[in-house]
Amino acid sequence: MFFRIIVVFVKKNLNIVTLMRYAIISDIHSNLEALRTALDHIGTLDVDEIVCLGDIVGYGPNPNECIELVTMHCSKTIKGNHDQAAVDLMQTVYMNRLAREAAMWTNKQLIPGAKDFLAHLPSKASIENAVLVHASPFEPEEWHYIMTGLDADIAFDYFDTPVCFIGHTHRAGEFVSQINGNHGNEKRIINVGSIGQPRDKDPKLSFGIFDTGTLAYENVRISYPIQKTVDKMHTAGLPSELAERLFYGL
Repeated sequence: MFFRIIVVFVKKNLNIVTLMRYAIISDIHSNLEALRTALDHIGTLDVDEIVCLGDIVGYGPNPNECIELVTMHCSKTIKGNHDQAAVDLMQTVYMNRLAREAAMWTNKQLIPGAKDFLAHLPSKASIENAVLVHASPFEPEEWHYIMTGLDADIAFDYFDTPVCFIGHTHRAGEFVSQINGNHGNEKRIINVGSIGQPRDKDPKLSFGIFDTGTLAYENVRISYPIQKTVDKMHTAGLPSELAERLFYGL
């Protein structure tokens, strides 16, 4: 693991500040082909750690395998609503038919260790200069969607760091709020998009790279073997609508 360290002198005291580059992934949704492709690419980048914003499972055909890879590669992982539903089927009453069917299928596939991992995930975490949640920093376990500027305006009041990273909507994007009208003093809510089921009309998987020192962020989009995932979903008997939408990023 590679760390960049700078030394800063303040009032004759020696302070060491560790700067990190994180790959931030979210919404894998049991899509093993997409996750492997993302991890392979991240391995070629100058990245110190990987963090996951949740929804490891749901929709796709390889829940246990995706959980295993996340536990191996991610230093922090947040609980998503599909992770919660997969181990607590009472939560599926809030889901649409397709999501509910997939959650019930996933629940039957999960091995005990995988269920225990999902059940004990936190709803919120932090890294340097950023807070991590699945859906929104406002009531993170209520799974509020941040889709509009109005949604973001509510959420800005619930974190104090320069950046809040989210997933949940499967749509990569960013909301910016100026503090006291000062353009140089901003808060940002950044959606890193989805590894396993993008919904912004781009079927390429999506994740982000964040530098905690400069606060620079880059969104990364990569193609992966969609047909292989779709074939697995059909074989598993998962709803065909969930499989075919992968080709179109819907």
